[in-house]
Amino acid sequence: MNLIRCIFGKNDCFKTGKFIKPKGIMVHSTGADNPMLRRYVQPMVGYADYSKLMSLLGDNPNNNDWNRPGLKVCVHGFIGKLADGKVATVQTLPWDMRGWHSGTGKSGSANNTHISFEICEDGLSDRKYFEAVYREAVELTAMLCLEYDLDPMKPGVVICHSEGYKRGIASNHGDVMHWFPKHGKDMDDFRKDVALEMEEQSMTQEKFNEMMEAYLAQQAKKAPSAWSAKARAWAEKLGIVKGTGNQLEYKRPVTREEVAEMLYRFSQK
Repeated sequence: MNLIRCIFGKNDCFKTGKFIKPKGIMVHSTGADNPMLRRYVQPMVGYADYSKLMSLLGDNPNNNDWNRPGLKVCVHGFIGKLADGKVATVQTLPWDMRGWHSGTGKSGSANNTHISFEICEDGLSDRKYFEAVYREAVELTAMLCLEYDLDPMKPGVVICHSEGYKRGIASNHGDVMHWFPKHGKDMDDFRKDVALEMEEQSMTQEKFNEMMEAYLAQQAKKAPSAWSAKARAWAEKLGIVKGTGNQLEYKRPVTREEVAEMLYRFSQK
């Protein structure tokens, strides 16, 4: 994931300064054929990284970005293309700030519970672009689920705008289900992919070491293949292969030290 930070300090939503305890993540898409992040994201003049951000995003001469007062909408992030055409994520609100993204349904508003992001739409037919932003969205959602201890497979946790409407916590919008199915994906696929990505992101060196030790121990217990019987009998008779204790561990990977030792034993015969 290519994560960039450009907080919408001029948006009235940010100025309210209200925060939530995130209970889920809502996926939106922009509903307009413009995949460029600069359409929606522009830094404030005087922002610490203003020059760098303008170089990455490019200028929006129409001045219709969302980092301005008078708008009744604001999300926590956008996914789309930078000026150089690469796909990236831009964080536009603190993740635990109350956004203005879902509207209100018959049972309330996801603004009070869900982090939100918009995926910049193109013409909806470019598979390469879809796969890039889909992957970016999966990685972003996985990161947020890990940060806020959210289970993407639990009902109502990771949803799109149209699912929010059906749950009564969002206005009547169709995103993202007018787009994802065109490329063989739906929100069930998305949630599964997020869960898998969380496993990868949560992998620590300590956890990897434990898994590797368990794998090596499992391999060591496996019986050797029949095709190597003659060679094994020769190596054992000459004392080249001795194993560990009473275990020869033929299926366990061999180290360079062990190779050196076996070659040395052979040279002494």
